[in-house]
Amino acid sequence: MLELRDVDAAYGDIRVLSGVTLAVGAGEIVALLGPNGSGKSTLLTSIAGLLHPRGGTIRWDGEDLTRVPAHLVVERGLALVPEGRRLFGGMTVEDNLELGAFAPRARRHRAEGFARVYALFPDLRERRRQLVASLSGGQQQMVAVGRALMTNPRLLMLDEPSLGIAPRLVVSIFAALAEINRAGVGVFLVEQNVQAALTLAHRAYVLESGRIAGQGSAADLLHDPHVRRAYLGPLAVRHS
Repeated sequence: MLELRDVDAAYGDIRVLSGVTLAVGAGEIVALLGPNGSGKSTLLTSIAGLLHPRGGTIRWDGEDLTRVPAHLVVERGLALVPEGRRLFGGMTVEDNLELGAFAPRARRHRAEGFARVYALFPDLRERRRQLVASLSGGQQQMVAVGRALMTNPRLLMLDEPSLGIAPRLVVSIFAALAEINRAGVGVFLVEQNVQAALTLAHRAYVLESGRIAGQGSAADLLHDPHVRRAYLGPLAVRHS
């Protein structure tokens, strides 16, 4: 489905990604792990067409997306939930969701999109006329995920969906991601909560200093000594 080969990316003279190669297959949940500043967000924005790579290729179902603008990437079935949600706080929940259905392929499924989002997140149905700024962080994250689902995606990409959210709502959001995946949507997840990410994912990659430093099944990486030491802490290593 999604294949990156030798992708380089930079902001001006600052190189962020170096020779990144990875793939996300149809119907997979793949996690991308790594420390802050390793290039994870840059990788997602490159796939989404918000930053064009300096080198390498990004292919989607065999089509080269490396220079395709962001609005056409969405039209091809890739949706990004950005870090920090990037919602319009002065607009209602429903209006924010509606913005996800701007592309022609999404407008044709607008009614089904609303039904799908409200079934996944019943809280949003009850608050559909409420201003987004008045919601909790977890509820806002539900809106951000819902807005991406309104694009009718085949691959949902998420950048730190648990950031700044109460643990109870993190559980709800990760349960929703599992349900989304069971419906046939692939998931590519950047997440600092490594335990939660590897419990949810089928496979994972580790990105360090802009390069792929490891990969494997989620179960194997969850028990990998380096991953446990670097991302789960010394207590996890002692109890492994």
